Amino acid sequence: MTNSFGLLDQIIRSIAIIKKDIKIYYSKGPVILMGVMYPAFMFISFAFGRDMKAVMLMPGLISMSVFFTCSAIAPITFPWETQARTLERLVSSPIAVWTILFGDMMASAIIGVIISIVPIIIAVAVGTTFVNPLILAVAIILGSICFATASLIISSPPASAPQYSQMISSFIKFPLIFISGVFMPLSEMPTFVRNIAFISPLTYFTDLTRYATGDKNYFAVSIDLLVLVLFTVAAWIIAVKLHNRTLPKRV
Repeated sequence: MTNSFGLLDQIIRSIAIIKKDIKIYYSKGPVILMGVMYPAFMFISFAFGRDMKAVMLMPGLISMSVFFTCSAIAPITFPWETQARTLERLVSSPIAVWTILFGDMMASAIIGVIISIVPIIIAVAVGTTFVNPLILAVAIILGSICFATASLIISSPPASAPQYSQMISSFIKFPLIFISGVFMPLSEMPTFVRNIAFISPLTYFTDLTRYATGDKNYFAVSIDLLVLVLFTVAAWIIAVKLHNRTLPKRV
């Protein structure tokens, strides 16, 4: 599994993995369900009976859509591949472990960017004005990569049952959406909860979406972007090390 090929060779191989993942995994209904329908119904439930304007909910809706989409499939790709015995074929080919991870990550990130168009259309339909569309675009791309990379860590345990990774993923994702400023601005949170929110990458992504819609952001834009980059780099290093250690146990 050592890489005897150049960087360009491995990137070309990762593109093949991206195409494979999108064709096999991301064309399924559950991705749309988790990326669009679930966040929408959760926000409807949260806003029902409350005196809140629809435009105030849009930053959170965009954040949840990107977050859930990018973390819907990436955590269970490796268990699926292990269960179907297709991972053995990948490992036996001239491809590095990081190349497989990069392909899985980019497939998730690309779908996350595509799905984000849906809540953006909804936001425009209810009268939301994007005062900083460039920041929003950068945030969605960077956030998608960050969430997809972090999801690779969840798939590192050498389990062949996707349900195991799904359980871990749900255990992590659902608390994060309630502490990351999705439903309530950070400035309105109790101090204890706000301090916990600082360890969540979703917090900084949501802060950027609030800024892009003209809402009040908690951190400077540069801080939000920098933290997302740092989270991505740290998650990538951890994911590669974990998968290098656990992959031999899968095959």
